[in-house]
Amino acid sequence: MTEYPKRGEIYLVNLPSKPKDIKNRPALVVSLDIRNKLANDIIVVPLSTTLKPAPTHVLLQEGEGGLSKASVAKCEQVTTMDKSLLIRGPFAGKINGEKMMEIEKAIMIAIGVI
Repeated sequence: MTEYPKRGEIYLVNLPSKPKDIKNRPALVVSLDIRNKLANDIIVVPLSTTLKPAPTHVLLQEGEGGLSKASVAKCEQVTTMDKSLLIRGPFAGKINGEKMMEIEKAIMIAIGVI
């Protein structure tokens, strides 16, 4: 069986919507595992080490999911990307369930559900 990205894992990705001078960045996989296994794309939330507070940002501490620096999940930038744009990962382990619930809530705020 071929491995596939799992919900809650962090990967280094090449986001195609960014100009070429922007570096590759880590992103958190938020799509369901069954979708990640069967589809050619995944749903991710980009991460940033610029820690600006916002209703749609969720703080991830250094070490969470293998992060080398504290970062924020920028849930307003949730996006679908082809698996071929995954560069490296998963970093280490998964984000815990409580933190994933915070991210789900922030995504809902970003899309106007709550």
